[in-house]
Amino acid sequence: MADLTHPDRPARPARLSVDPAGRTEHGPGVLAELPGFVASLGHSRVFVVTDRGLRATGIVGRVEKILAAAGIEHAVHEDVGPNPSTAELDRGAARLRAFGVAAVLALGGGSALDAAKGISLLAGNPGAVAADADRLWDAGDGLPLIAVPTTAGTGAETNGFGVAEDTCARRKVYIGHSSVKPRIAVLDPELTLGLPARITAATGLDALVHGIESLASRGSSPFSAAYATQAVSLVGRWLPVAYRDGADLEARSGLMLGAHLAGHALTLSGLGLVHGIGHALTAHTGTPHGVALAAVLEEVMAFSAPAAGPAYEATARALRLPPAPDWTAAAIGAVREISGAIEIKRPLRELGVARGDLPAIAADAVADAVTGNAPRPPSEAEVAELLRSVY
Repeated sequence: MADLTHPDRPARPARLSVDPAGRTEHGPGVLAELPGFVASLGHSRVFVVTDRGLRATGIVGRVEKILAAAGIEHAVHEDVGPNPSTAELDRGAARLRAFGVAAVLALGGGSALDAAKGISLLAGNPGAVAADADRLWDAGDGLPLIAVPTTAGTGAETNGFGVAEDTCARRKVYIGHSSVKPRIAVLDPELTLGLPARITAATGLDALVHGIESLASRGSSPFSAAYATQAVSLVGRWLPVAYRDGADLEARSGLMLGAHLAGHALTLSGLGLVHGIGHALTAHTGTPHGVALAAVLEEVMAFSAPAAGPAYEATARALRLPPAPDWTAAAIGAVREISGAIEIKRPLRELGVARGDLPAIAADAVADAVTGNAPRPPSEAEVAELLRSVY
C-alpha cells in the first residue's frame, strides 16, 4: 500500500525474519541411514513416539531392526490416537522422563509427529503438563527430534508446534517451542507405498490446502510463497496419480516432497479459514482432518476471493492452468476437479454434523487462531451461512 502522506513514496518495506529450515533427507530407502542421523545429534539412545496402528504396517518393526542393528538402545511408545489428547501427551512425557535423556524419533502421520513434539517439550520441563500449552512457548528446551513421516500431508516435520485436544476444556490447544522443531526430517517415500487410498486422499488434500492458504494468508511473504507455489504444483500433479496407483513410487515421492514444502510455507505464513473450520469440525464430530477441510475448501475460496485474487492466480498458475479471464474461478474449478478425482468431498450431514451444531462450529472456527490469517476476516454469521451451504 502506498504512503498516503507522501503519494510519490512507496510504503516502507516490511521487516522479514526467516529461520532457515532444518536438515532434510529425501529419497527412497533413506530410512536405512537412521543410525547416522541419531549419532549426528550426539545421542546413542532413542525414544520412538508413534501411533497405535502403525505397527501393523511393519514400519515400526523396520525402525526397531535398524536401531538394534546399530546397537542403539531404544524404547517405543505407541499410545497416540488419531487426534492426540493432552492426557496422551502427559502419559508419553511421563514414560520419556522414566526412560531418560534420548533423542526423540517421531514416527507416523501428523498426529504422531505432533504428539512427539509435545512429549519432548514436556519431558524437558519437569512438572509441566500439556494443559499448560499456552505457557510452554516460553518454557525450557525439549529433547531433540528426528521426524519420520509415514504420510504425505501434514508437513508436521517442518515446525516446532503441534495440535492436541484438551478434552476437559473441549478445545484444541497449540503446544510447541522452537527447541522441538525437528532437527532432521527423514522423507522416505517407500514408507507411504502401502497407504490406503482414502488416507492418501485425506493427507494429500491437507497438503494442497496448506499451499493454497499459505499463498492467500495475511502472513504470506516471498519466502512462504516460494515454498507454497512449489507445494501446490507438486501436490496438484501427483496427488491424483498416487490416489489411483498407490504403488507409483514417483508419485509418492513427488507428493511427499510437495507436502514437506507446504509445511515450510504454512510455518512461515500461517493458514486461514479452511483450517479454522476444519479444526472445529474435527473437534465436534471426529471427522478426519483432510476430509473436514475438503468439505469447505472451494466455498471458503469463493468467500475469500475478493481479498485473495493474486493468491488464487498464483494457485492457478502453479496448477499449470492455461490463461483464463477469471483466474479465481479457474483455480476453484481445478481444486474441485482434484477433490472429485480423489473422491473426498462430503456434505456436512454425512460427516455427522447436526444442523443445530452449525452456530457452535462457526463460533469455534472464528475463534481459532489460524482464522486470524484469513485474507477476508469472517463473522460468525458468515461462517454459519457458509456451513449451511454445504450441509
